[in-house]
Amino acid sequence: MGKYEWSLLILRLVLGVTFLIHGIAKFQMGLGNVAGWFESIGVLGFLGYVVAFIELLAGIALILGFGTRVFSALIALVMLGAIFTAKLSAGFMGAETAGYELDIALLSMAAVLVISGSQLFAVDSKLFGVETE
Repeated sequence: MGKYEWSLLILRLVLGVTFLIHGIAKFQMGLGNVAGWFESIGVLGFLGYVVAFIELLAGIALILGFGTRVFSALIALVMLGAIFTAKLSAGFMGAETAGYELDIALLSMAAVLVISGSQLFAVDSKLFGVETE
């Protein structure tokens, strides 16, 4: 196993933990409140539920290394949605609210995992016998 696969593992775990925590936070604040906030920025409220479930499930899946490419693609879509619906108007760094710099970083991490996958210590490699390149 080369440095490349270890690097992908680090990306997968950091992205997974980040989205697991974000998903848990949405459930703790109440999905109805999340849906209400989505509506307040002009986004369909039910998407708040969708995003909360994606963040929670994708976080768990990435930590386990299950469906890394699929769940990373879902995270990338969530990040694109966040940038274009909530963050773009604040600018890259933001002023009074957060900008989209973190969203771009998380989107980039997800894109790398969509392209390359991550098999080191991954459930996928055990279940499906996927070999590390």
